[in-house]
Amino acid sequence: MTSDSIDLAVIGGTGLYALAELRDVQSHQPDTRYGAPSGPVRVGTLDGRRVAFLARHGEGHSVPPHKVNYRANLAALQALGATRVLALNTVGGIGARFGPRVLACPDQLIDYTWGRISTLCEEPGTEVLHVDFGDPYTPALRRQLLEAAAKRGIDLVDGGVYGATQGPRLETKAEIARMRRDGCDLVGMTGMPEAGLARELGLEYACLAIVANWAAGAGPDPDEQITLEDVLANVAAASAGIPALVSALLDG
Repeated sequence: MTSDSIDLAVIGGTGLYALAELRDVQSHQPDTRYGAPSGPVRVGTLDGRRVAFLARHGEGHSVPPHKVNYRANLAALQALGATRVLALNTVGGIGARFGPRVLACPDQLIDYTWGRISTLCEEPGTEVLHVDFGDPYTPALRRQLLEAAAKRGIDLVDGGVYGATQGPRLETKAEIARMRRDGCDLVGMTGMPEAGLARELGLEYACLAIVANWAAGAGPDPDEQITLEDVLANVAAASAGIPALVSALLDG
């Protein structure tokens, strides 16, 4: 590892469009063989370590989940030297442990998305990759994330199944009921194909899920209406400890 290498790349989701604690920030807009990423990659220092940050939906939240160029985003981070990726995903809670403002580190996922470019093997003539995806999140990076949370006294739920839906609309109560039967604890719109592509690219990848609301029909009030204001308020409250968590992860 050189002094210019990136120690960690962070991808921000809904409500997380910057990492304000970064210092000496430089902006990069690399073009990749898959096109342009969602926006500029901001590279700066946190506690003396170089960190890259990319807003998955663009810094103005202009890119919907099904239109994110996941391949370009990950390839851009890799081109800048990143080998570890921490994905911040704003999600809805399904399981009892996963209420609003909870932070979770899922260990499994189920993909309900469709029509997205989900592999590096899309173009004719590219190598066909059959990657092992039994554990969709890198176990070592998950362990480091959990240890970092414990070190900083941050509550982080260990485990859970992330269900990735198409979006951008939220799910129906019947869809959430099906996902609960399938074993899902969390629901989001950007977990796939991002995790699978990271595996194909050989990147270490883990998810830090930020629960913004109960999924439809899953909470104490099955008729509760989900508002953007509540979502953003819950994300802001739950994410307050993320800079400290990232700092501890860099020390791991």
